[in-house]
Amino acid sequence: MFLGIWQEDVERTLRELGGRQAVQRLWDRDPGLWKDEPGHRQEISRRLGWLTVVGEMAHHVEELEAFAREVKDAGIRHVVLCGMGGSSLGAEVMEQVFGSAPDHPRFQVLDSTDPATVAEVARQARPVDSLYLIASKSGGTIEVDSLFRFFWGEAQSEPCGEPGLHFAAITDPGTTLEQLGRERGFRRIFLNPPDIGGRYSVLSLFGLVPAALMGLDLPRFLERAQQMAKACGPRAALGSNPGLWLGAALGTLARAGRDKLTLLFSPRLAGLGSWVEQLIAESTGKEGQGIVPVAGEPLGEPKLYGEDRFFVCTRLEGDENGPMDRLVSGFEGMGHPVATLVLRDGYDLGAEFFRWEFATAVAGMILKIDPFDQPNVQESKENTARVLATYQETGCLPVEMPDWTEGDLAVYGIRGPNLVTSLASFQSRIRPGDYFAIMAYLQRSKDVDEALKELRRRVRDKFQVATTLGYGPRFLHSTGQLHKGGSDVGVFLQITAEDPVAVPIPDRPYDFGILKAAQALGDWESLRRHGRRVIRAHLGKDVVGDLARLVAAMG
Repeated sequence: MFLGIWQEDVERTLRELGGRQAVQRLWDRDPGLWKDEPGHRQEISRRLGWLTVVGEMAHHVEELEAFAREVKDAGIRHVVLCGMGGSSLGAEVMEQVFGSAPDHPRFQVLDSTDPATVAEVARQARPVDSLYLIASKSGGTIEVDSLFRFFWGEAQSEPCGEPGLHFAAITDPGTTLEQLGRERGFRRIFLNPPDIGGRYSVLSLFGLVPAALMGLDLPRFLERAQQMAKACGPRAALGSNPGLWLGAALGTLARAGRDKLTLLFSPRLAGLGSWVEQLIAESTGKEGQGIVPVAGEPLGEPKLYGEDRFFVCTRLEGDENGPMDRLVSGFEGMGHPVATLVLRDGYDLGAEFFRWEFATAVAGMILKIDPFDQPNVQESKENTARVLATYQETGCLPVEMPDWTEGDLAVYGIRGPNLVTSLASFQSRIRPGDYFAIMAYLQRSKDVDEALKELRRRVRDKFQVATTLGYGPRFLHSTGQLHKGGSDVGVFLQITAEDPVAVPIPDRPYDFGILKAAQALGDWESLRRHGRRVIRAHLGKDVVGDLARLVAAMG
């Protein structure tokens, strides 16, 4: 770890944490490390099960491996995980790093209400040889409930035997999802320990059921996680505790203005960025402060990065990555703080999951925030519910007149005679130390990814500010908390578009396109209510073409 002029500050933080006996108190589950208010203390006490869940999960290995064999023997060739946020991001990382073992079903994550995306997954994974894994801690997440209704309708419409045998659930005890699964005859219902928040749940059944279905070596995976837990334990010396060191650096540097945590990965580990992004953003982005995780940003010359960055480079041992290595050397040469984390192989993901969870809890102590709540997430949900209620009453979504239009492209929230001047006016709001957030309610594709990547590059190079990208609605369960609850250093571009297909949601008076639009409008309303600097661009049917116009107009 290269901390430069901040080395002494971080070491001072470590001594202070040692004086507070922070590590021992954390393992003793003392909520006073973060908050003194009774409400916070009570909530925190119910959210620390992640500390010891690895040991508990060791007792489930045989059950999970037997379930994976049962699924294979039943002729299942596809597994679709329907989840959001903490219920799906960990599984997504494992799928990207490991993929499915040759003799296991193809595994994919569906965490979108985009109708074209839902339709494409449904085309690939037909009920006759698919298992739909419905994952929700609360059991009532609107996206997950909608996906279940859709796939249940698909299973009922095809000759696939008992529909329930093509479904399994992961949820907390006593939820409506547990009840639903029992009523519908699900193949299996996995009840997770309830004292773990969603974003800290990857080493629980929410991560391990998918891992078993992919064919991972569960004992090996859990052993790596347990090794890291021990290294972060109360008997470890302060100077050699990997989670404590990372957390102390995160919190200390954020207080010093280095609050843009820029995550760099060797190619096979790139998917880990989305999981770390959610953990950090939702845990620290509140009470007018927060650490801004920056994942997937295009690489650039060291001179293009502002003085608000802390770089964490994660790589696999033996990986050759010349461009990233040269960049890291350049950052250190310019005095930027840099941490490098090296994984022996993919199974060290288990260790990294625990390291980051521990570090995030420690950073919360330093920032004096509760890293286990998400006070602003409910806000957008309530706004979405109001928009959907309006649609059910009137048959139309709320209408707002655009401030500028040209053909099918419309811009809301900024006035100007044309696209270039409108965006120039918007860009004039960007200040040093800000971050530029792109919130794309679009169907993800290679062309869309490349266009948004180029947009991020242009903004970063022009203003030397950090850039983030989230696809809606999944980012609402990730960086959405930071956007509303964090400090006012975000500049937001929401992008929506006309949906090319309509996909109904059985037993609901709206389809997936309406749901996605309501979520975008709800978040738009929430950001404006918080006084955030935000505009919205609504694209026509030529999404890639209109994106190209946006990118060109950004200069």
